Amino acid sequence: MVEPVPSSAAEDEPERSAVEEDAETGGSGHRARRKPKKQRSFWVELPILIVVALVLAFVFQQFFARVYTIPSASMESTLHGCTGCYGDKVLVDKITYDFSTPGPGDVVVFKGPDPWVAGEAPVERSSNPVVRFFQNVGAVFGLAPPDERDFVKRIIAVGGQTIQCCDAQNRVIVDGKSLNEPYIHWVDPNNPRQEPFSPVKVPEGTLWVMGDNRNDSMDSRYQGNGGVNGVVPVANVIGKARFIVLPPGRWGGVSDTNPQQNAQPAALGLSAPGWQQGVPLGFGVVAAWPTLALSRRFGSRVRGAVKRKR
Repeated sequence: MVEPVPSSAAEDEPERSAVEEDAETGGSGHRARRKPKKQRSFWVELPILIVVALVLAFVFQQFFARVYTIPSASMESTLHGCTGCYGDKVLVDKITYDFSTPGPGDVVVFKGPDPWVAGEAPVERSSNPVVRFFQNVGAVFGLAPPDERDFVKRIIAVGGQTIQCCDAQNRVIVDGKSLNEPYIHWVDPNNPRQEPFSPVKVPEGTLWVMGDNRNDSMDSRYQGNGGVNGVVPVANVIGKARFIVLPPGRWGGVSDTNPQQNAQPAALGLSAPGWQQGVPLGFGVVAAWPTLALSRRFGSRVRGAVKRKR
């Protein structure tokens, strides 16, 4: 029995027509080279690159991190900002609090609660539509003040804690302990005192925030007339200030020292005004006079009795 001879690979392929061969060789018998695609000019690609970069930057700042301008001196000298000067621009981390909760010592950017912004005027924008457009774009990328009333402060106490001021050394007290706040900036170093306030129980889900420039900061002590009206809901927190990105001379991280970490028990009775603190001492002096007089009279009688016996 004769076995069939296997066909070659070339025999298995369908025959190509002469028309197809001529199309590839150009009729000359040689395979024609494909013409390279013409590259777009630089001026055509440049706008595309700019648009892509802006879109990526927008997505990054909306969901991951954003640059904010410090508009005031309330956080001196941790963050630099003042009227008429070049304020710090800080990179704010928006992801951290997706996996953790804001804690004491964190410097945070947050949307102003209703009691904070009730009397605030909105950020002014130019009446020129072209200029206003670029102002809005600049605000998105941290190059201009945002068109929203945001604040930057340091967290001093969290929900459930009780805060008040001050102890005998003029320190803020949280849950009966005097805080250690090395970041405080005093406008007058010769008079490092801050205004006292009564105890406030911070509601759950809120934060008590204060400026590092302790005597020049409108914070939880004053906003909404103070007290529980001055707290900030955790939901209003945008993110945590991480780095100073501009100006170059101030590059560096933003301190997040926890003031409660090395807090010491406070003598709450000494947090009263000076004249009240002097009351116990005055009472003691007044009470000492009768005691001293009686002891002298008793001593003289004893000495007289001894002499008579002799």
